[in-house]
Amino acid sequence: MTPRKPAIKKLYALSNEGRKFAFTLPLKNVIRVNGRNYSVELREDEKYGVHVLWKNRRYPVEIVRTKQNRYEILFNDISHTFTVETPVSMERKKVLGTARDKSTALVVKSPMPGRIIDVLVREGAEVMRGEALVILEAMKMQNEIQSVVSGTIVKIGVRSGQNVMKDDILAEITIK
Repeated sequence: MTPRKPAIKKLYALSNEGRKFAFTLPLKNVIRVNGRNYSVELREDEKYGVHVLWKNRRYPVEIVRTKQNRYEILFNDISHTFTVETPVSMERKKVLGTARDKSTALVVKSPMPGRIIDVLVREGAEVMRGEALVILEAMKMQNEIQSVVSGTIVKIGVRSGQNVMKDDILAEITIK
């Protein structure tokens, strides 16, 4: 009996901002950026945990939450939420007109209970992806809660000194 070659399966990752990234399974260890190929490895070991090795640098990866085909990961300490779709589900989204919600607002929620130390942005301010919005103290550690999109702050849901629970609304951002 000859070994079967694994079937190549095309999938799509859809970001919160509506960007689509195509990839195939099994995953290759090469990515293409600006027309150049780079070797990338996904590794797991006791010392560093799960990480991506690219250009001899380690980038930590943590799967925060999964639900059906929706994933939230921390990649190099920046949160990314996306869905994984098949060609059939992509076509279905197109037909149903649900590829992107009509609302272009993103709600930033508290990832853990704690106390707001500082609010770093104001309503109406323009923010860039990765920019710190608030400082949240949890278990005697200060955590920068960053924007996962570029846009405009529509609403701030907290104030300095306020205690928050997991999933409390910290801010609302209109996506650019």
